[in-house]
Amino acid sequence: MSPDGLTAGVDEAGRGPLAGSVYASAVILDPERPIAGLADSKKLSPKRRETLAVTIKSQALAWAVASADVAEIDTLNILQATMLAMQRAVQLLSLRPSLVLVDGNRAPQLPMSVQTIIKGDLTIAAISAASILAKTARDASVMQLHEIYPDYGFDQHKGYGTALHIERLRAFGPCSAHRRSFAPVRDWAKP
Repeated sequence: MSPDGLTAGVDEAGRGPLAGSVYASAVILDPERPIAGLADSKKLSPKRRETLAVTIKSQALAWAVASADVAEIDTLNILQATMLAMQRAVQLLSLRPSLVLVDGNRAPQLPMSVQTIIKGDLTIAAISAASILAKTARDASVMQLHEIYPDYGFDQHKGYGTALHIERLRAFGPCSAHRRSFAPVRDWAKP
């Protein structure tokens, strides 16, 4: 907690993929109800992430998940779209933090104190919690993309530029979920 109020942790998921929205989460943990097992979401199994996400949502003082869609990513660029998703997540919190701790070295413009912490998802519980909520929300959205566009294999690669995804891009061209500002997609989107 910050000395004069609440502290929120903020993290994102989905900056690197070739498709889908970028997600961010903000979490204010309850110091009276610590959550065991919080860690960087990438270091947890999908099942463990899902279990922890339920616990975080039930025990945190406040939490929010927001996103920036493909059109915003292609218009703004991925960094600015990520900052927008982070701003939205903090704005959606039911409680206003006086301090926001952001994973990484870039922070969104916010009307309260903000600190960046490189690898904060490994060391700050609230950032770890935000990492987990952002990742589980993004994974759920990618599974929805798989339902709409089953030919692309989103359920397997989650939108990342794997060999399978590149193979499917070559075969089918980009769909509306693809980020056309990203080079591999842009290359196959040309007539």
